Amino acid sequence: MDDSAPSDTRRDSLIEYPSPFPIKVMGAKVDGFVHTVVEIVRRFDPGFDAATVELRSSKAGKYLGITVTVTATSREQLDGLYRALTSHPMVKVVL
Repeated sequence: MDDSAPSDTRRDSLIEYPSPFPIKVMGAKVDGFVHTVVEIVRRFDPGFDAATVELRSSKAGKYLGITVTVTATSREQLDGLYRALTSHPMVKVVL
């Protein structure tokens, strides 16, 4: 057997499901940005508690960093959430 072959990423995941998983979303500090991010997150984690959202403004106040901690249940859920967030026009960066 060839040990250098790529392994199955589902078995090699560093995340144990379910588990809390923080995601940082950055964008321009505009009305509706936080609400939009929360609504996207709730599509993938219906039990998400918006009271846990952490906000941090940039030094100049032009941008806003939003940290949301979702309950990760699968790689597919996280991939879908990242795709939904990164494709939204209000979102500049997702980490």
